[in-house]
Amino acid sequence: MHFLTDGQRDIQARAKALSDDYVKDMAAEIDRTEQYPWETTKKLAKAGFMGMSIPKEFGGQGASYLDVVLVIEQMARNCGVTARIVVEANMGGIGAIMAYGTKEQKELCAPYVLAGDKPAICITEPNAGSAATEMTTTAEKVEGGYRINGVKHWITGGGVSKVHLIFARVVENGEFLGIGGFIAIRDEDEGLRVGEREPAMGLRAIPETHLHFEDLFVSDDRAVKLPQGYRKGFAALMNAYNAQRVGAATVAHGIAQGAFERAVEFTKEREQFGRPIAEFQGLQWMMADMSTGLAAAQALIYKAATTEDGQFPNMQEAAQAKIFAAENAIKVTDSALQVHGAMGYSRNLPMERMYRDARMFTIGGGTAQMLRNQVASSVLEMKLPQTRTGYVKLTTE
Repeated sequence: MHFLTDGQRDIQARAKALSDDYVKDMAAEIDRTEQYPWETTKKLAKAGFMGMSIPKEFGGQGASYLDVVLVIEQMARNCGVTARIVVEANMGGIGAIMAYGTKEQKELCAPYVLAGDKPAICITEPNAGSAATEMTTTAEKVEGGYRINGVKHWITGGGVSKVHLIFARVVENGEFLGIGGFIAIRDEDEGLRVGEREPAMGLRAIPETHLHFEDLFVSDDRAVKLPQGYRKGFAALMNAYNAQRVGAATVAHGIAQGAFERAVEFTKEREQFGRPIAEFQGLQWMMADMSTGLAAAQALIYKAATTEDGQFPNMQEAAQAKIFAAENAIKVTDSALQVHGAMGYSRNLPMERMYRDARMFTIGGGTAQMLRNQVASSVLEMKLPQTRTGYVKLTTE
């Protein structure tokens, strides 16, 4: 992109080199074994890609979200799992803590991330997915802190993450105060138990698990308290998820970009009927459509990631980027696999893995349908209240 600074081009080049020289070679193996890539996180940390968005005063680089997107994009070209690790080490939970946490909370969490930890943001529950406000996990106010009980589901990095930002319903003297965020450290805070791992279709090397909170005590200084109070504070905390969604959109786009690059190379090399298959118009149109979709997805992502200092991405722009990039990634990886024919269907090539990995992004981090509701709410300037039954309707009230 012509508007990138020299510094951003350097970030992009360094990320591409690490992705092509190391990440590319281990992607298939970690997919096969479903083992978390600890060595990769060490290399990411050494390169400065873990916690790069953390402010300089806490040991990070104070990198912009666009800087982070450039790294995610390059990692995803070869490995969606590695790209997701970069997302969560710079956006989502750690982003919320850096934006809203106290100095002590930032000093607690930053060293873990900078050393290679992928923080876990704990929102989804077995019966509370898109309707996050329907969560039942509670944080009961007790002397000196909060006692948390409940179950979370589809927690990315369950069992490997150290830092956890837990969202729970805050209750004091039987009164519901709202939803708050609480910081817990695995293996240091008793009552945080990792449960069953979900056997996922794609992105298999990063665990998706249940988390059980069994009288987990979190001291007062671990509660991420916002000036707006718990009633309005939850909305502010969720603003951090806009960055997470831009990151997810970038992973989907990067996977598709990697599949496209392989398809371009293959069509030039593969010959049928005495000539390269790139000369057949049917395939040429497929490649043109893939290229066009990728250009549009990248433009939406870069726009959403280009924010003012200290600001999270705009909700509408983040949702639009994720909707388009995620759906386009499914189309592109499907077409790239088709271009490769039977070879694309084989596990000897990365096409089938890329297809599986891309499929997740219209679901996780906000389904394409729920994000369309958000975009409609913004465009039409209407509220979209969530009822107890989960039914959403437009209203001008």
